[in-house]
Amino acid sequence: MRILTKPTSLRSITPLRLSLRRQSTSVNTLNKNELPFTHTSTGPKEVKYTADHEWISLHPDGTAFLGITKYASDALGDATYIELPEVDREIDANESIGSVESVKSASEVYMPLKSTVTGINEELENTPQLINTDPQGKGWMVKFQVEESENNGKIMNELYTLEQYENFLKTAEE
Repeated sequence: MRILTKPTSLRSITPLRLSLRRQSTSVNTLNKNELPFTHTSTGPKEVKYTADHEWISLHPDGTAFLGITKYASDALGDATYIELPEVDREIDANESIGSVESVKSASEVYMPLKSTVTGINEELENTPQLINTDPQGKGWMVKFQVEESENNGKIMNELYTLEQYENFLKTAEE
């Protein structure tokens, strides 16, 4: 893993540290024309959000995608480099899977669930700006298979729905 010049994490991006206006619900939804949504013909069975500003789209076949929210993308600024994990890597819950470096800072990205990486968005290697232009579509970061476990079930129940995530942002701003 590269040493980051300005180490931080998405966990440090709180609504209190940003002067962004409240966002409408549509800003933090998945782009329905891109792989995180279209992986299966019916779309994801759930989309969840973390307090660390990551999103997960979980499909009926157990495949899931992870990326950062529009809110995190705006806070980070223009992405210059994305570090992603190796395919087939087993990841523990809350383990760092890589980082996003931008003109403002460098932030770790965390996997909220125990899982195995099955793919990465290779487009980010040459076009890290996809994190800024379409963070919840073309800017997805990791494709993974969620390990079925009681702990993962508990974690999924604790993650935010879109409405809860939007309320989290509004509450933290106040």
